[in-house]
This record gives sequence, structure tokens and C-alpha cells, in this order.
Amino acid sequence: MDDFRLKVFASAAKNLNFSKCAEQMHISQPAVSKHINELENHFGVSLFKRGNTGVSLTNAGKILLAHAEKLIEQYRVMEYEMGLQKGAVKGSLTIGASTTIAQYFLPPILAGFMERFDGVSISMRSGNSENIEKWLSEGEIDMGFVENAGTKSGLHYEHIADDELVLAAKSHGRYSGIESVALESLESIPLVLRENGSGTREIIETHLAGHGIGLQELNVVIELDSTEAIKSFIAESDCAAIVSVIAIKDELLSGELKIIDIDDFEMKREFASVFRQGEMNGLRERFHLFAKHFSA
Repeated sequence: MDDFRLKVFASAAKNLNFSKCAEQMHISQPAVSKHINELENHFGVSLFKRGNTGVSLTNAGKILLAHAEKLIEQYRVMEYEMGLQKGAVKGSLTIGASTTIAQYFLPPILAGFMERFDGVSISMRSGNSENIEKWLSEGEIDMGFVENAGTKSGLHYEHIADDELVLAAKSHGRYSGIESVALESLESIPLVLRENGSGTREIIETHLAGHGIGLQELNVVIELDSTEAIKSFIAESDCAAIVSVIAIKDELLSGELKIIDIDDFEMKREFASVFRQGEMNGLRERFHLFAKHFSA
């Protein structure tokens, strides 16, 4: 119901990069330019300055961004509140979630949803992102949650929340006095990684490849199949690991672990809900809307 062009503009304005905007919005770069041009024609002003140093917002663009963010949030709340008016919420739902999401993101959402809608029963299976897509395609689960929207045929992905991967290590020991490292130095740090098929590992690999670094060039000491195992390992060793920031929030607060910044390098990703094509409806849609609203 809301104007998709405003969402495209807001993404482009925040990234100041049409290619990143296209990736984030799951559309082509020419489609991004088309939506921006339509808005510029509608308002009769230029929204971006395009120069040798890149793209920046004009004054009109800054004004539109402020209004667009408010409108997008108002639409999101409206869609959520109206979605809850569709009658009694009851039934059963089988959810599949990738490991990080199942352990750290979904539990409070599940608790809140079941407290509000006590006529619903929910069961959850966890695995890596490949598992979730396979189970969904084969009808073993009703909906899934994965790290980053995929491209698997027959499935439909919807953005839920944003996440960031960080380099973490124990606070005392080898890294106690180190606050940041150069990206090139990552190759000399003993690392713990998630297993093949993990969404976290895939994101790490993609971001490093963008800077010309392959996983085979890293000093990977061991691969483990859960973030909890990784946290326990690095807490008792001089290894570091790249993990979701939400997975270590308790350890950061207690001082057990610390984040080591990587100079001029970020690993952003999204959490996405995933459905079989044409099946984002009923209880599945209701839970999706609740999760999106809860995590905003």
C-alpha cells in the first residue's frame, strides 16, 4: 500500500550508492534510477548530486529523506496494527530458523507473540540457512528465518531486521590492548569459523571477497557448528571469531568478550523471513508482521 519509490529513495539516500540500494531492495540498478527519476520529476527538484567523488544528497533530498523515514515508519505501524484486526489468531505454526536467529533473535519474539495470542502453538527447528530453505521447499516447516535474503526458486524472502558481524575475542590476554586491526592483519589472527552452509560464514566470505581476500588465506584454527560453541572456544583461547553482535551482547556487558574493530571494513547483513511462493498469508503473515514490528 505504501509508495515503494520512497523506500528505494530512503535506501539510496542512506547508502549513497545505487548499487548497494539495488542489492538491499532486491531490484536492478536501472530500476533504482527509474524510481529516483520518477520522484525527481514528481517534485520538480534534484534529489542527488552526482559528481566525480560519488553521490550526495541535495538540500531537497535531505528534506525528502526526513519525511520519507517518518512515512515509512507510519506505514509499517499501520500495516502491523491493521494486520492484527483480521480476526482471532489461532492455529499451529512450525518455524525453521538459522542458528543465530533461533538462539538470539527469535526467543523474545516468540514469547511476546504467544503471550498475546494464547490460541497459537508454535514449534521451532534450527539449522543453517541451507537447511531452512530445504525444509521449507520440502514442506517440513511453514516459514523460515535466514541470514540474508536468498535466491532459491519457489521461495519468497522478506526483510525483518538488520545485523552486523564483528571480530570478537576475550577481553584479557593476547588482545587486551588491541582496539583495532587493519584488514590485512586478519590473515595472521587465529580464527574460529562457522561450518560450510552457515549463513554467517557465507556473509563473511562475500564481504572478504569484495576486498580480494579468500577464506583459504585466513588462519582458520577450527570450524564449529554453533555460535555458542564458538563463544566458549574463544573465551578460553587466544583465537578470535567473526560473529553476530547480537550473539555476544551479554558477554560484552559482562566484559568477558570484546570487539576488535577492523579498519575501514564493515560486515552488515539482514535477517529475512522466507515463505513458499504465494504462502505469505494467515498465521505465517501474522507472525512475520509481529516479528518485524517487535524488532524495529
